[in-house]
Amino acid sequence: MTKIVDLQTYRLKLLEQRAFGPWRKRFAESFDAKTRVADLSDQTLYFLAQPGESSSIAYYEVIMGILNLGSAAKFHYLVSADQMLVVDLHLFLSDQVRFEMMRRLGWIEEFDGLKYSILELIQKFDKLKEPCRLNPPVLSTCRPQFADYSQLTFRDKEVFIRRMLNEALDAFKKRL
Repeated sequence: MTKIVDLQTYRLKLLEQRAFGPWRKRFAESFDAKTRVADLSDQTLYFLAQPGESSSIAYYEVIMGILNLGSAAKFHYLVSADQMLVVDLHLFLSDQVRFEMMRRLGWIEEFDGLKYSILELIQKFDKLKEPCRLNPPVLSTCRPQFADYSQLTFRDKEVFIRRMLNEALDAFKKRL
């Protein structure tokens, strides 16, 4: 029995190194299989919340590492199905990171993705994407736009929160 546990521990350590090795170098921080978006430092969260190629590459590093698809530099050489999966995961993870940024600002309440590790969000994507989509974050009642927000339909509420990204990035940058 001990050998099975050691083998599982060894495999987990290899996965952590493959998945988070590039992030450890990039961000000079510690990450492991239990790291959630809520555990990310403000600086790392801000970097990942920004749209653009730099943050995309960082997402590809961890996603492709966890899925054992190679380094982020090999993204364009993946078959189309794997490329689409990586892009879908990138969009899903970036939503979770941005929601966490807004949560730290006090703009939204908890969200479904908050309770899962980054590793789980990627490995269980097929099972988690739908519950996360059906339970989007809720705007905090202390936000001045809450009255307008509360009158919106379910889908429009989600769009409303996503439209707050640029304002949230500016507000979060001032916090750093």
